Amino acid sequence: MKSQHQVVLSLGSNQGNRLENIENCLQFIHQEVGTVIKVSRLYESPAWGFDSDAFYNCVAVIHTTNSAQKVLNQVLKVEKKLGRVRSNKVGYQSRTIDVDLISFDEEIIDSEKLQIPHPLMQNRKFVLLPIQDLNLDWKHPVLKKTISELLECSADQSVCKVIQELKSPLQSISLEQFNYVAFEGNIGAGKTTLATKISEDFNAKTVLERFADNPFLPKFYKDQNRYAFPLEMSFLADRYQQLSDDLAQFDLFKDFIVADYHIFKSLIFAKITLAEDEYRLYRNLFDIIYREMPKPDLYIYLYQNSERLLQNIKKRGRSYEQKIPAEYLEKINNGYLDYIKSQTELNVLIIDVSDRDFVKNQEDYLYILNEIQQKIS
Repeated sequence: MKSQHQVVLSLGSNQGNRLENIENCLQFIHQEVGTVIKVSRLYESPAWGFDSDAFYNCVAVIHTTNSAQKVLNQVLKVEKKLGRVRSNKVGYQSRTIDVDLISFDEEIIDSEKLQIPHPLMQNRKFVLLPIQDLNLDWKHPVLKKTISELLECSADQSVCKVIQELKSPLQSISLEQFNYVAFEGNIGAGKTTLATKISEDFNAKTVLERFADNPFLPKFYKDQNRYAFPLEMSFLADRYQQLSDDLAQFDLFKDFIVADYHIFKSLIFAKITLAEDEYRLYRNLFDIIYREMPKPDLYIYLYQNSERLLQNIKKRGRSYEQKIPAEYLEKINNGYLDYIKSQTELNVLIIDVSDRDFVKNQEDYLYILNEIQQKIS
C-alpha cells in the first residue's frame, strides 16, 4: 500500500520570461508542496479561451502525504510568490504562472473549491499531451479513459509545439547507482516511513521488517529477562530468511532495493538485552549467518535523541511500546554508534533528524536527500 498520493499538476505561463517562470515554479513546488517525481517536456500552445500571447506549458507529477485541498492551498501560495495576481474579472487572463490540480490518485472530488479530476482536462491538448509524455498508469475515474483515449476523442484542434526537455529536481539525486540501501535507526526513528517514501520516489523495491508478526515482542516488553533470548533468536531467523529471499530476487521493474534494517541490528539489540552467557551463544550463531549476508552499498543511520524517540513512540500508539524507558533507547543509540565506529568497510552516513519531520515538512525531506547526495558525491 502506498504511503503517498500521486498528484498531477499542470503549469502554464504567458507573461515575462516563460521558461524561467516554469522552472522556478517547479523548484518551489518541489521545495514546499511535494516531491516532483516526473516532469513532461515543455510545450508552446496558443492561449485557450481568449486572445493573448502563447503559453509555455508542462505537467509535473508529485508525491505528497497532504490532502488535495492542502495541495491546492500550497499551490496558490506558490503562484502568489511568483507574482500571480488573481483578479475578480470574468474570463481567462494572461498570467506569469498558472498551476492547475489535474488529478489526485484516481479520486473523484466535487466540492465548492475543488473539482478532481480537473473538469476541462479532456478538452485541453496542452494538458493531455504533456501527461502522455509521463507514461502514467492512470485512467480518468469519471470518463473511464486513458490519456491516449482522451487525446483521440478530444475536440481541441490547437497546435502544441514541443520546445525542449525539462529537468526534474530529483534528477540530481542518483540512488540508482546502488543495488542495496539500508536505513537504520532506533525504535521510533522513522526508518520504515523514510524507506517507504524513498522507495516510492525512486522506484525501489522495499524490504520492511516484519516485527508486527513476532509473538515474543509484547511479552518481551513485559518481562525482558524471560523473553529476551527467544525474541532475539526469532528476530535473527526472520531477518535472515527475509533478506536472503528478497535480496536474491531481482525485480526487473525496480531500480534498486531499499530496506528499513540491516541484519547487524540483531547483534546490537542482543548485546543490550541478553545475559552474558546467552549473548556468547547468540554471537556464535550470528557470526555464521553474517558471513553469508550481502552488505548494503549505503548504510544510513537516522539518529534521534531519546526525548524525540519517546514522542514518536507515543504518537504511533503501539500499546506494548508505551513503557519503554529512555535509558533503554539511549543504550540502543550507543550500541548503534559503537557499531558504526567499528565498521571500516561499510559505507556509512549518519543523519541527525532529532529536530526534523520529513513527513510533514518537505524541506526536511529534501535535507535528507541532500545529505545523501553529498555522501554520494
